[in-house]
Amino acid sequence: MIILTGAIVSGIGWIIFNRIYSLHGSTGRSRASMPIPVEVAKITKGPMTLKRIFSGTLEAQAAFLAAPKIDGRVKRLSVDISDTVSHGEIIAELDNEEYIQEIAQAEADLAVSRANLVEAENARIIANREFERIKTLSNKGVKSESQLDIAKSNQLEKEAKLEVAKAHVVRAEASLETARIRLGYTKVTAEWTDDDPYRVVAERFVDEGDTVSAKTSLMSIVRLHPIRGIFFITEKDYSRLHVDQTVYLSTDAFPDQQFQGRISRIAPVFSQQTRQARIEIIIENPEQRLKPGMFIRATVVLDHVEDVTIIPEQALTRRNDRTGVFVVIEKDSTVRWKHIVAGITEGGFVQVDGLEHQGYVVILGQQLLDDGSKIIIPEPSDRKADQK
Repeated sequence: MIILTGAIVSGIGWIIFNRIYSLHGSTGRSRASMPIPVEVAKITKGPMTLKRIFSGTLEAQAAFLAAPKIDGRVKRLSVDISDTVSHGEIIAELDNEEYIQEIAQAEADLAVSRANLVEAENARIIANREFERIKTLSNKGVKSESQLDIAKSNQLEKEAKLEVAKAHVVRAEASLETARIRLGYTKVTAEWTDDDPYRVVAERFVDEGDTVSAKTSLMSIVRLHPIRGIFFITEKDYSRLHVDQTVYLSTDAFPDQQFQGRISRIAPVFSQQTRQARIEIIIENPEQRLKPGMFIRATVVLDHVEDVTIIPEQALTRRNDRTGVFVVIEKDSTVRWKHIVAGITEGGFVQVDGLEHQGYVVILGQQLLDDGSKIIIPEPSDRKADQK
């Protein structure tokens, strides 16, 4: 509204200037001797804030793709898009008939192995008894040394078969456990590493009845609270950002609501292609209104100063490659060129160093002025006192 009002007043000022200038020109007086009509604004004092608005997007702070570890046909999907999922919950099941049969086969193999173990143990006991009997008879001279050696060999053979039988039992038990694990793989669960109790299904990639291979993504599950915002910044403003700096966000989905976040990460390098650095912000999202993929406008306060000299930005002009303003000398209706250093610009106003905190500056007609030029102000009783 201030800018619009200033534009209207400036237009009126120019109309008055043209009429006065034409009137003076018709008298034949030289331009150097006539007062030049100008528009002025008051020098004020107050705070200034430097803000930047960056375009960015939202993305889930944490996400994972749920996928089976085995091949199979999708028998059932327990959740769908936008459903809330708890940690460890079964979200899909594959056809398990083949794996149930594998368990039955493994159990049968284990039973056979255990029976063979019992047989081997009994055979070893008999071989031990036979060896002890032959040994006793050999000591009495009834049995020969060769018969003793045969008995000893038979004993060792039975002991070896017993160890083999034990190994077969271990292998059968392992096969049974493997079959049970593979059966468990037919149930796909929502597993993530952090301590979030709940997450949300973002996308579903298959339907019930589809045949999938191992590691085929079934659905995407994300964390929406808090949510992450991403924008990129040039090196001009890079040094003004820091971690935990407050960021204000707006979205097209909720144009009347402002969200607040903080900078969580600042990339230490700039992209070779864009010459920009990635900035990540964290936004609290307890109601989950913000969604990944939304476009955002992130407003960052880069600097703030209190009690500084402020003038309208349109008062700035260039003379001899230097920036300055024309300050009004009210006692003799002249102007004085004053070099200034511009600072923060906000809403059509600019912070300047090198001016006193009072008086007026020319904001319209300064292109016709020189240091010491006489001026005439079309609105002597109602000077524009722009205030921020």
